[in-house]
Amino acid sequence: MGVLTFRAPIPLSSQSRSKLAGPLLQQKQEHHQCFKVNGRRRIHCSNQIITNASSSLTANSSGSSNILEISEIKEGSKKWKWKGKYSINYFVLDSSSSTASTQPPLLLIHGFGASIPHWRRNIRVLAENNTVYAIDLLGFGDSDKPPDFAYTMESWAQLILDFLDEVVQKPTVLVGNSIGSLACVIATSESGSSRVQGLVLLNCSGGMNNKAVVDDWRIKLLLPLFWLIDFLLNQPIIASAIFKRVKQRETLKNVLLSVYGNKDSVDDDLVEIIKGPADAAGALDAFVSIITGPPGPNPIKLMRKIAQPVLVLWGNEDPFTPLDGPVGRFFSSLPSTSPNITLSVLDGVGHCPHDDRPELVHEKLLPWLASLPSS
Repeated sequence: MGVLTFRAPIPLSSQSRSKLAGPLLQQKQEHHQCFKVNGRRRIHCSNQIITNASSSLTANSSGSSNILEISEIKEGSKKWKWKGKYSINYFVLDSSSSTASTQPPLLLIHGFGASIPHWRRNIRVLAENNTVYAIDLLGFGDSDKPPDFAYTMESWAQLILDFLDEVVQKPTVLVGNSIGSLACVIATSESGSSRVQGLVLLNCSGGMNNKAVVDDWRIKLLLPLFWLIDFLLNQPIIASAIFKRVKQRETLKNVLLSVYGNKDSVDDDLVEIIKGPADAAGALDAFVSIITGPPGPNPIKLMRKIAQPVLVLWGNEDPFTPLDGPVGRFFSSLPSTSPNITLSVLDGVGHCPHDDRPELVHEKLLPWLASLPSS
């Protein structure tokens, strides 16, 4: 998920493809120049042609039988102590494939407000050939939400690296969504080649909150509002009232509908995945710290340090990190200059591709994983 923020109304042009939704800061996404070739839609972006993923897939990667129940994930989850004091919730599904021992494990990292069950449509499919780990970052899901903890992108990146060292203990492919993607980028840029074998980025965020991308005119326009929000959220009574409003089921559903391309994926289970942890002790402190904290390192400055194979999957209806924004344009340009990076734009998909249109993600991700060198 993207970062929850608040915004004042901004007039959008007739070309805008995004919507305003409750307490979220959203950005407009202009139409891209499109044309059809052999019945398939292509998008011209940053002097290259990017073919969208098709919607045709075999049933075994999109069928309901491959979806894990939330209860299955909760019952099968384990705990790991980070730094000897923080309880971190994680889930692992071993692959039954005979080749799994030669394939790298995967570590799935959720976005803002989400948790391990946000990967419920993906874990079983990915575990056909790879052992799959998924983790609740500190402050989210069933992991600890310590009071007065200063949440930063760097702390989550260090958590990921420590988890690889202490739990996985093998070179791993990191798969992240939104701020989870950015945490993976930071971890990979700092780890060298020994711990991370590959990187999969699903609509990578530009920062821990929307104050990061200051070279976007839309962000510059709203900076005074961000400062006001920071001030209000540092008033405990006001912060509590805002958070209570944000985590109402109706508010959450409206927000999710605005950031998902496939509205059918916004079901009661998804709303509960976001709402449940938000009711836990410490969730308000985490919310305030993340929204008001430093945005963290910019992925644009870090990606040049990464030599591992990278797969970038981008939903073209993302209102948080749109293709026409600075982060989207940067990632769109990377394949032309970086041979280790592969990009696919997913048509009709929003900010959370893995849950929005999992079959499109699997169509691109599974062959890419199979192409990685065996260990």
